[in-house]
Amino acid sequence: MANRERPLSPHLQVYSWQVQMVTSILHRGTGVVLSLGNLLIVCGLLSLAAGPESWAHFTAFTRSAFGFLIMFGWSWALAFHLINGIRHLVQDAGLGYRIESFVRSSWISVIGSLVLTALIWMAAMTQGGGA
Repeated sequence: MANRERPLSPHLQVYSWQVQMVTSILHRGTGVVLSLGNLLIVCGLLSLAAGPESWAHFTAFTRSAFGFLIMFGWSWALAFHLINGIRHLVQDAGLGYRIESFVRSSWISVIGSLVLTALIWMAAMTQGGGA
């Protein structure tokens, strides 16, 4: 059998990191985070249905530093996945395929998700967490 030199598929080390690559990976990752975060929402609903004592334990957890970190991360994942999903819908319509548009829309997804998350938490904090 002849030994043929075949080109190897490029590895991640060959590619330079670009915002489009990062947003693609983040979109998949935030989808997983949202699925796991839904378990927390179900736990909250179950504790609400179980009565005031159970609900007090759940709210104590979510108001702790760790709980706040989880809720903040979940809300950012929701904002990013929403904005980036809209970007994908626009691209599915055949728009925004030029490299400049692709890079710009990727940055809009990243920055827009941070702004949206900040707005959500400012609204929640000004209402005393009762948003």
